[in-house]
Amino acid sequence: MSFLQILQMLRAHWRVAALVPLAIILVATLINLQLPKQYTATTSLLVDVRADPIAGALGVAVGSPGYMATQTDIIMSDRVAQKVVSMTRLDKVPLAVERWREDTGGRFPLEKYWGDLLKKGLEVKQTRGSNIITLSYTARDPKFVAAVANAFAQAYIGVTIDLRVEPARQHGVWFDEREKELREALEAAKDRLSAYQKAKGIAIADERFDQESARLAAVMGDLAAAQTETAVSLSRQKTSGDVLSPEVQQDPAIQGLRSDLAKAELQLASISTHIGANHPQRVQLETAIAGLRKKLTEEAQRVSGTSVAATRVAVQRENELRAMVEAQKQRVLALRGDRDELAFLMRDVESAQRAYDLVIQRISQTSLESRFDQPNVRVLSPAVEPITPSGPKWKRNIAAAVIVGLMLGLGLALGLEFLNRRVRSPEDLSGFEGVPLLVALQPKSERRTFKERADEFGAWFHGLRRGRRAEPA
Repeated sequence: MSFLQILQMLRAHWRVAALVPLAIILVATLINLQLPKQYTATTSLLVDVRADPIAGALGVAVGSPGYMATQTDIIMSDRVAQKVVSMTRLDKVPLAVERWREDTGGRFPLEKYWGDLLKKGLEVKQTRGSNIITLSYTARDPKFVAAVANAFAQAYIGVTIDLRVEPARQHGVWFDEREKELREALEAAKDRLSAYQKAKGIAIADERFDQESARLAAVMGDLAAAQTETAVSLSRQKTSGDVLSPEVQQDPAIQGLRSDLAKAELQLASISTHIGANHPQRVQLETAIAGLRKKLTEEAQRVSGTSVAATRVAVQRENELRAMVEAQKQRVLALRGDRDELAFLMRDVESAQRAYDLVIQRISQTSLESRFDQPNVRVLSPAVEPITPSGPKWKRNIAAAVIVGLMLGLGLALGLEFLNRRVRSPEDLSGFEGVPLLVALQPKSERRTFKERADEFGAWFHGLRRGRRAEPA
């Protein structure tokens, strides 16, 4: 189907194609006239994306797309809407209460009912890449829309503060209870440590343990020296009975006796060559030599007895020192056990102290957070009472009516043509084969002017008047 054929169809049904759009435009105009005027008030909010001065790095990642989307959802939440109802005192207005009762029968919360109605007129926009949120509220009363828009902004700011402060207060209560428990645990740990120190008589475990360890080392050194002395004494005792032993040889008295004995024997040897065995001088000298030998033997025995006594004393001292070492070892071992137990108790105290200090720090932080009522949202431009209505939108509605009317009018005109198809040009017959041509009507070669049409209409009109006048006669 060519464009010319479509034009011919529309020309044949021009009344439908023209009247339908006009009717729709007329209906749209009447509807716009009947619609009440709508007013829109707008307020802008700036979301501060800086870090929380209290939480610092622990704060949320403000400024992210997810955070801004969350703020939009908070504005549209029931909590904010119900807070707006309280701020605008709709729950105190008799007409509002009466409407709520008529619609719900009092079975639905009034704040929830009016909050849902207020949210229907609210529009929240957040520009991508921007930290500004725009709130627009639309209703019939210009004063009311400005008040509601500002109320939504203030309610949102209040809810953001509550959402941050309420958890801090709840955490503060929990930390207070925890602080009491940890303080009691710390005091109990300190009491156990103090009681143990008093029972054991120690103030600082390491100091006393070091002293006793040094004493043990000193006693063990004395024991080693005593053992050496005992070994030496035993060695001396074994050889002390022999005249040729070093102790006997080194004794001054024995050395004197040996010297006298050597002189006497030398003298006896010198006189025995020229005197007889019974000579008085020789007998006297032999008697003196026998006495010296006896004294030498007695003196050697005396020296040997001294070594035995020294050995006995050395062994006794060694035994005493060995007993002291064992006793000191037991004392050191006991102190080591006391030190370990004391260190365990001190670690308990330190652990309880660290936990208590951490809770005190968290209590201080949550206390600051619970008192920090500065929001991270600021009103950039408050809503003012609008002067001109924002609706109904005449231009948009009429333009839509024109578009819809034209489409519907053209569609109806073409539909009527297809329901009762007529031959309006030779092209309409091109789709039919085997149809004989009966006649071809040539179009009028010359077109009449407007004056000729007017003269023809005037002649017809005058003839019609003459005919009416001739009828009574």
